[in-house]
Amino acid sequence: MRNIFILFSFFFSFLSFGQVTTGYALIDGKMAAVSATSAESIAKYINANFKTDTDKIRAIFYWTASTISYDVANMYAVNFDETVQEKITKTLQTKKGVCIHYATVFNELSSKVGIESYIIEGYTKQNGKVGNLAHAWAAANIDGVWYVFDPTWGAGYVNNGKFYKKLNNAYFKVEPAKMIASHIPFDYLWQFLNYPITNGEFYEGKIQVNKSKKYFDFKKEITKQNALSEIDQLFESAARIEKNGIKNAMILERYEGKKKELASVRQNTNIEKLNSIVIELNEAVVLLNDFIYYRNNKFKPTFSDEEINKMIQTPREKLAKCQNNIYSIGSVGTENGSNVASIKKSIETALAQADEHALFVENYLSKSKIVRKTMFSKVSWFGVPLN
Repeated sequence: MRNIFILFSFFFSFLSFGQVTTGYALIDGKMAAVSATSAESIAKYINANFKTDTDKIRAIFYWTASTISYDVANMYAVNFDETVQEKITKTLQTKKGVCIHYATVFNELSSKVGIESYIIEGYTKQNGKVGNLAHAWAAANIDGVWYVFDPTWGAGYVNNGKFYKKLNNAYFKVEPAKMIASHIPFDYLWQFLNYPITNGEFYEGKIQVNKSKKYFDFKKEITKQNALSEIDQLFESAARIEKNGIKNAMILERYEGKKKELASVRQNTNIEKLNSIVIELNEAVVLLNDFIYYRNNKFKPTFSDEEINKMIQTPREKLAKCQNNIYSIGSVGTENGSNVASIKKSIETALAQADEHALFVENYLSKSKIVRKTMFSKVSWFGVPLN
């Protein structure tokens, strides 16, 4: 049900902090020989061959950036209904994808080798000009320090509609304070900065640390975010996106997308609650009919007064709980409106019948044993009238 309409694109850029000189030839050489088509097998190989998180993240970056080719033909044909697993499977099989596929594979491999990582969505700037399509990259926690990685921009470049592979280490293990010059997340939590910049400042190139701002403990905030429910995570993220300034259509689209996703998750949660109510309603109806059968059998076999009272009070309490809960679940979508109305009616009818039987039991228990024998008459099953 998630339909968040953001186009992700691929750019190539030459940042002022330049190409990173690395001593990862041995790691790169080992990873160049890996031709696996499953994340599990790639991660297993990495764990078997490399010990430190730095070496493992290098292996992941190199393999992702050097193996996957940018899918220029499908640059504007992003499938928004594609699940995470579908993205991973398709990308590993075809060795093609756009930025969200690079980032998703990078994130999946990081997770499988035990490195905390996230996919980041935002937009970019090149040569002083802000792009007009959204982008996706990644971040990973290496030995307690957060770094940013863009395996898409690190894979090569597009020229005249053709992709050219050329590993660019400038986008490997970049300090967040440097990457912010060209990559700004929609949600400022993922800037990994204690003094995040606004979208307006990104446009103006004002990326210097400004300690006159309120200190933002992003590590603490990430921990808090991860502890929230999915609904609360979406709500908080949407609030941060709005707070940082709706500067362009991409940000607005992401903000609206978050709100739609929030509404969808809330609705799905409410439907789960409704299903739970229906389950409890069915349980209550079974118990109610058990009592009716017992009453029609003139309370035979003999139970104690306490047990007889419990036989009707248990379904009655369940039905009262169902009635209370169904009026507080919130929206379940217009397509489920008639079902909700029907369930409400069923609860109301069953509860009314349970109340009637409870009154009978109350009256029955107040009488002598001789009088009790004269009180029985046939009653209808709930939902199944007796002939």
